[in-house]
Amino acid sequence: MLLLIAIVRIVAVVRKQLSLSAFQLGESLQVPEFVRIINRNYMNLLELPLLFYVACLIVLVTHIYLPIIIGLAWVYVILRIVHSLIHITYNNVLHRFTIFALSNFVLLALWLIIGASLYVRSGSHV
Repeated sequence: MLLLIAIVRIVAVVRKQLSLSAFQLGESLQVPEFVRIINRNYMNLLELPLLFYVACLIVLVTHIYLPIIIGLAWVYVILRIVHSLIHITYNNVLHRFTIFALSNFVLLALWLIIGASLYVRSGSHV
């Protein structure tokens, strides 16, 4: 997405759809929708997925390589890719929200399983 942001911004400037000054304060209303939507999707990937990135780091550091964790992680990645593709192509809000909600349930399950695995591993349970 980051590379795509650069490409669509350059294309918009080259096509004279806007000037570089339109990006001085980030995004402005002068920026065409096809440019703004890519930027918005990139921002989405730096928000809630941050919890996924942290979960992956926890798994790597603690070596909790359970098949269910690896499977859920891949399901999450696939759902987020589908979400991004919907967002930057036909952008049907209902479709996008459905995938977003599913990905959040997967992320929640991932965190619960990681937490339970760490709890069991610690031997702190009664």
